[in-house]
Amino acid sequence: MLNALSNNALVNMMFEQDTDFLGVYDAQQDKYIRINQAGVGMMGYLSEQQLLDLPKPSFRSQSLSSNERSQTIAKMIQAGHYDEEVELIRYGGDTFWGRLSISAIEPGQLSLVRITNLDRLRRTERELAHSVHQYEAIFSNATIGIIVCNDRGRIVSANQLADQLFGYATGEMVSMAIEQLVPSSVSHYHEKLRQSFNANPQVRAMGHNRDLHAQRKDGSVFPVEISLSYFRLADELHVVAYIIDISYKKEVERELLFRNEHIERLNADLEQKVIDRTHALMHTLDQLERSKDELSKALAAERELGELKSRFVSMASHEFRTPLTAVQTSATLIEKYPGGDQQDKRQKHINRIRSSVKQLNDILEEFLSVGRLEEGKIEAHPVAIAVPRLVEEVVADMKGAAKANQTIQIDVSCPHPAWLDPSLLRKVLINLLSNALKYSPLGSTVTIAGSCANGQLVLSIRDQGIGISQEDKEHLFDRFFRGHNVANIPGTGLGLHIVARYIDLMGGTLALQSELNQGTTVTLTLPYENHTVD
Repeated sequence: MLNALSNNALVNMMFEQDTDFLGVYDAQQDKYIRINQAGVGMMGYLSEQQLLDLPKPSFRSQSLSSNERSQTIAKMIQAGHYDEEVELIRYGGDTFWGRLSISAIEPGQLSLVRITNLDRLRRTERELAHSVHQYEAIFSNATIGIIVCNDRGRIVSANQLADQLFGYATGEMVSMAIEQLVPSSVSHYHEKLRQSFNANPQVRAMGHNRDLHAQRKDGSVFPVEISLSYFRLADELHVVAYIIDISYKKEVERELLFRNEHIERLNADLEQKVIDRTHALMHTLDQLERSKDELSKALAAERELGELKSRFVSMASHEFRTPLTAVQTSATLIEKYPGGDQQDKRQKHINRIRSSVKQLNDILEEFLSVGRLEEGKIEAHPVAIAVPRLVEEVVADMKGAAKANQTIQIDVSCPHPAWLDPSLLRKVLINLLSNALKYSPLGSTVTIAGSCANGQLVLSIRDQGIGISQEDKEHLFDRFFRGHNVANIPGTGLGLHIVARYIDLMGGTLALQSELNQGTTVTLTLPYENHTVD
């Protein structure tokens, strides 16, 4: 029969291609008469012949006694087969667990021995057991609640913390619908969400930008955070829910929000107090600053007043002394000419008296003008005037003040009447012409040039006098100020100050150009309106 099997090509191919140990054992000879190559390799031998030459072959790590061996053979003959898991030893001395299966081919003679290596199976079983232990340790002892549901929403497992969170006994939630753990007010909505998740499962957090709540067995509701994941088992979808009770977190958030609101109110109150105190401080500082400014202005005014008084006393004592002395001298000399034939000498001194009195009157008039200007009692009252005629009248009046051979040239072109204050303009021209003649040498020429165009009158008075230094120009319009180069030429230092104020009252401007010993040019620019003279 063995020869028949050996000659069967199909049987031979199956024998050699099997991955287990396959051997034909001859009980009468107590030896293997054939072993496949997988068996040779499994047992660690170099060739089949090496195995076939073994006397009384046995691969057990612990050999059987003769009695045990006889009993085993008897059981196999009686039953026709024999199975056992046993530790086996390879040719190199290492051991492994295998399943030994013996089936009778010819009872009492030939048997087919199969050895299956169980190391991989046992290793897989150990790994599986280890994985199960790990899963149970992670799942059962997790610090968050974990619930696993099938695709129909039925709970298939829940860990200990999930039972505690929802108030159920261990295993009580199994087979419950997941909607029983959702507040009744949103359970119908949750069912739709579950169906949507089943259609498109993905790992994600639930309740984005909104609060989630769960319902305990006793009906109470508590806030939760839930994350979802999934897995498939035997083509069936299972959903895993990771649940965290955030009641304490919410309480802390409420407390924190309350404290923040309280702090914000305190900050707002503090800011308001700071603002109020700052306003009060700024007000006080402003008052102090104003008081300081007022004090500084008062001190400056007092200082200026003192300077003005000093200048006034100095100027008055000088300017009044000269004409008064002339009056006194002339009055004394008149007494010496009692005769009728001495009338011409008396008249000379009388004229000197008149001239001195006029000079005193002019000085007093300037003082009074300054006072009225400071009090705001002088205002401009424009009327329609012929400017060239007014200039000619002023020049005619000033010829008596001209020195020997001094001349005044007029070049004023203003054909239409101008709406101006004639009194103020006359006083300005008289003052400027008087200065031009006073500070110019004998035989010099004073020129008055003017024009009217585009609603503006421009008049220039140019002389050939001593001029004004650069440093004196800055103070030329101050009260009682006189240039350092005027020497003993009479004057109060009020004329140009008054002129500037009059020009300002008429809405005009005043410009001055001068150099020492090169003469001075004063230019007036006055706005006016055209009117027809009645």
